[in-house]
Amino acid sequence: MSTTVLKERSPSSTDSALTGFGTMLRFASRRERVRMPAWIAALTLLTVSTVAGFPDLYPTAESRQSRAALMDSPAATAMSGPGFGLDNYTFGAMLANEMLSFLAIFVALMSVLMVSRHTRHEEEQGRAELIRAGVVGRHANLSAALAVTVIANLLLAVVLTLVLSGMGIETITWGGSALFAASLAMVGIVFTAASAVSAQVFEHGRAASGMAGALIGVAFALRAAGDMGNAALSWLSPIGWAQRTKVYVDGTAWPLLLGVVVAGVLVAVAFSLSTRRDVGAGLLRPRLGAARASDALSTPLGFALRLHRGAVVGWTSALFLFGAMYGSLASEVEAFVEDNPAMREFIRTMGSASFIQSWLASIMAMLAMVCSVFGVLAIVRMRTEETSGRVEPVLSTALTRVRWVAGHLAVALGGGAVIMLAGGLGLGVSAMASTGESALLPDLLSAALVYIPAVWLTTGLALALFGLLPSAVHATWVVLGYGLFIGMLGPLLRLPGWLNNLSPYSHVPQLPAVDVEVTPLVLLTVVAAGLIALGFVGFRQRDLGSA
Repeated sequence: MSTTVLKERSPSSTDSALTGFGTMLRFASRRERVRMPAWIAALTLLTVSTVAGFPDLYPTAESRQSRAALMDSPAATAMSGPGFGLDNYTFGAMLANEMLSFLAIFVALMSVLMVSRHTRHEEEQGRAELIRAGVVGRHANLSAALAVTVIANLLLAVVLTLVLSGMGIETITWGGSALFAASLAMVGIVFTAASAVSAQVFEHGRAASGMAGALIGVAFALRAAGDMGNAALSWLSPIGWAQRTKVYVDGTAWPLLLGVVVAGVLVAVAFSLSTRRDVGAGLLRPRLGAARASDALSTPLGFALRLHRGAVVGWTSALFLFGAMYGSLASEVEAFVEDNPAMREFIRTMGSASFIQSWLASIMAMLAMVCSVFGVLAIVRMRTEETSGRVEPVLSTALTRVRWVAGHLAVALGGGAVIMLAGGLGLGVSAMASTGESALLPDLLSAALVYIPAVWLTTGLALALFGLLPSAVHATWVVLGYGLFIGMLGPLLRLPGWLNNLSPYSHVPQLPAVDVEVTPLVLLTVVAAGLIALGFVGFRQRDLGSA
């Protein structure tokens, strides 16, 4: 028999809002003992494996300048950044221009997920309230969450600095590597603070992390729009601040101060907001539901649609606006090609009918990978429903497991298709208005349609893992990350064809730049159906709540 002794609160123990901070920080660090090293190792290995190939792929100054000519294009600018140092394209400039914004996205995601896990998720599970019942200050938990996430970003910066500078590659110096790593850490810290604010506003973890994740997309879009046209927009994005350090080129650190100031302000706002709400609640209180449930809620599909309704609406609106923003830049692409004889020659050798079409095809591929996030999140929501104990009472009724999964899957697949088409519609309408080419709208809607099988395949993979190995369902993010890696850095690294083929998005015809091919679309659909079948079979045979 064991006895638990609760320490009685005393007036002196509550004098500080940070009472218990050290204990909470040690606890948070212990919980991150696997995830934090995994994030740092993955990001470091990705960076090192890319940089290590530079000397062999681009051994001469001429070969590097040929690469610089390709990077001095609207498509590369929208994807990677403004292109500092293109007149003397060193290995350092290549690393900064082509990898900084890509890595910044993942560093920001790491930070958002880490803060959400230690704040809003703890409150949803009821653990935060139990901890607060002891001798723990009001701000101790939030402070520990912020501290452990900042530590993760700083450790990543230190590891990247040591590894990159120790590779002995020309122009990738100690100072430049330190500034490169510090720029990434700055982006991560800014989104750490933004996620802390989001955790105070929203009551549910999915909404809080979703809003913070949407801010990452906004930051990337502002950076892209600013680099393509109005440069002032880039100064509204932390990713833009990181690139304005001109690392490995001129090397100026003062833009990082913007991130420090903004992060400090956001942290102060987060602490202030935390005093204006109850534990477990958000500042935005959910509205009261109807007194009587609709008939649709009595069906698995209707109930699943109700659970995912906000996500479907939000993702549809976001992808439409994201596509519209990029489509509005199509006229800039046309003007660039007209003024660049080298690019016109490159397009001719590639056999592309139009550089605008090639550029829009690359944007459509990016939209497809973003759209796939919704499908994965919809399947992850099923796992959350299971681990929270809400599924077991539901399945104890006449509702079968197959019907329950089918309801959520229908929303994941149908919602993914709607969101993908919304992105294509926004891109097509905006590009048509920008260039005056009416044919772009149907072409881009067709391009959106052909990406749906790849989106469904990613969703099917998540469902297969949910059914067969539910604790590994988050491994689906590796597929999305790899697809993004291939899409952004594949041409740079000149990877073998089989490595490119590992990404499902590489098999989709790049409409409207090329003609449609039915065979790969059929194969993607068949694979997606097979993965979905595995998910159903696995879930029917395993126990609820199993690992």
